[in-house]
Amino acid sequence: MDLEALRAERLRAHRLSAPAASVVEAARHMTATQAQEFWGGRWALAVRAEGDPTLAEVDAAFDRGALVRSWTQRGTVHIIESRDLEWMLSVTSDRQNRHAAGMHRSLALDDDHLARAEGVARAALAGGNRLTRAEFADILAAAGIDPSGMRGNHVLTALCRRAVCVFGPVVPREGAPTREQYVVATEEWITDAVRPPDPLAEFFVRYLRGHGPARLEDFRWWAGVPLGLARDTRAGAGDRVEEIEEGLFVESGGVSSGPVEPGSALTGVLALGPFDEYYLSYADRTVPASPDVVRFVGRARTGP
Repeated sequence: MDLEALRAERLRAHRLSAPAASVVEAARHMTATQAQEFWGGRWALAVRAEGDPTLAEVDAAFDRGALVRSWTQRGTVHIIESRDLEWMLSVTSDRQNRHAAGMHRSLALDDDHLARAEGVARAALAGGNRLTRAEFADILAAAGIDPSGMRGNHVLTALCRRAVCVFGPVVPREGAPTREQYVVATEEWITDAVRPPDPLAEFFVRYLRGHGPARLEDFRWWAGVPLGLARDTRAGAGDRVEEIEEGLFVESGGVSSGPVEPGSALTGVLALGPFDEYYLSYADRTVPASPDVVRFVGRARTGP
C-alpha cells in the first residue's frame, strides 16, 4: 500500500475523515483514546464526532457514565467506553503492575500500603460517594498513608488498575473549562460491563477497527504487550482480521478493509490535540509525519 493510500485509510479508520455519529460512538470505535491531558482526550473525541460537539456535550458523556478515564494500557491514562474497562484491564493490568513495581519500591509503597489504601478508598466511595484528587489524598493521609510527592498519585493509579476506582463525572469549575474528574467506585459506577469471549483477540480486532491498517508491532506498542503475545493475539483473532499485504492488517469487513469511498478524503487543515491517537498509536510514526518532521514533534516523539 502506498503512503497516500495508507494515510487515507487511517484517517477514515480514525473517524477523522468519516466522523462517528456521537462522541460516545467515537470512543467506542477507537476503543481507547489517550488522555493524560484530559482536555486533549476530549478534543480527540470531539473532532471524531459529527456536528462539532461542545465541551459541555463531551463532559455530559462522562457525567452520565457512558465514558470513563483510567490507566488501561502502557501505564497511561485513556478514555474508554465504561462498559469495556473490566475486560481491557484483564489483558493489561498484570503487565502494568509489574512495570510499576520498581517505582513503588522507590516510593516505599508495598502491598500492605496498597491493601490499606484499597480498604480506605472502598469505604470512602461506597454508596455513590465521589472524591476529587485532593480529597483522595486527604483520606490516604488520614489513614496514615503519606500521599506527598508522587505517592498519592501512584496509589490512585494502582487502585485504578485494580478496578477499585475510576475517573468518572467531571468536577464543575466556576467560570472556566473543567479540568478534573471525580474518583468513583468502579463497581458502583459501571453497572453494564461486558466481557468478550477472548479479550486478547478482541483487543487486536478493536485496535485495527479504529487504527488500521496496522502491523503487529504497532498493536504491541499501543496495547503495551510483548510481541510474542501480540502474535498469539493475531492467531486468536482468526478470520476477524485480514492481512491485506504482508504484515499489514485490517479488521475483516471493517472500515479500513474496503476501498476509500468517494468524498471521504480529508480536505483542508484538521487541528488535533496533544497525544492524539492518529500520531501516537503506532510504532512507526512516519506515516502521519515524514521522517524529517517526526524529529521535531516533541522530545519524546509523543506529539504534544
